[in-house]
Amino acid sequence: MSVPLLEVRDLCVEFPTRRGTLRALDGVSFDIAAGEILGVVGESGAGKSLTGAAIIGLLEPPGRICGGQILFEGQRIDDLPPEAMRLLRGRHVGTIFQDPLTSLNPLYTIGRQLIETLRTHLPLTAAQARERAIALLRQSGLPAPEARLGQYPHELSGGMRQRVVIALALAGEPRLIIADEPTTALDVAMQAQIIRLLRGVTQARGASALLITHDMGVVAETCDRVAVMYAGRIVEIGPVREVIRHPAHPYTAGLMASVPSLADAGGRLAQIDGALPRLGEIPSGCAFHPRCPKASPRCSEERPELALVRRTRAACWWPILEGPAA
Repeated sequence: MSVPLLEVRDLCVEFPTRRGTLRALDGVSFDIAAGEILGVVGESGAGKSLTGAAIIGLLEPPGRICGGQILFEGQRIDDLPPEAMRLLRGRHVGTIFQDPLTSLNPLYTIGRQLIETLRTHLPLTAAQARERAIALLRQSGLPAPEARLGQYPHELSGGMRQRVVIALALAGEPRLIIADEPTTALDVAMQAQIIRLLRGVTQARGASALLITHDMGVVAETCDRVAVMYAGRIVEIGPVREVIRHPAHPYTAGLMASVPSLADAGGRLAQIDGALPRLGEIPSGCAFHPRCPKASPRCSEERPELALVRRTRAACWWPILEGPAA
């Protein structure tokens, strides 16, 4: 069998504080095959963005990886020196952040930022880099790309800036793209365009992607598999269609039930009672048990590990078994 493009094994991230050490990620494991798009979903604070930041070595101090391994094309990368990680990020791993204004330098033109990135990671002359920058902007769907080279980020709309960020992420011809909430700040029409663009460029280039989002609709339209996170752990992972249609973990089922349906227009939306626990107050056993309708005494005492349930893997002592068997 071929080696996965990205492997994350028992990843743990902690934050030392004056009141003790807080465990933000606790034993996160998954892999991404070449050409695959893996979605990561969950409530705000579940650990989605932190997972992406740990992979590309951009954890905010004092956050640190305290356990596990991250492998890219079979080689460990979580212990690389800063300069080697910087080169890996630009050349082999592209990143699309939630807010393009924080990704773009407001003092430099779009052209300068793209050309500088291209010449850092590829053997191009200034003229070649300029032509490549125009081609990337055109591929990203930015109108009049030649004219945009001389503009500054503040002169572009939010959707245009996000297209520039996508062009920057693709500049080094990466094998993996990490997209952290790439459509959150955009209107619905622009969200759909950006998602189609992301799917299209990954297919055209044979690249893989880790798509971090809270929108199950985006996951259903874009991803091949999905990992559901809760309180710093993956509680369910599997093919998108299976997870959406037949969720095995009660938390996943709650997320799906809270999505509005055209078939039940005007009906009352379901909700998950309670709130995500704080890092310093994560319950023993299964962290979801205080909010879970299926919880038993065992759930508060023993923490379940991911186990096969039909076509997905779920970390639950009492998984939902209704639906067609594998």
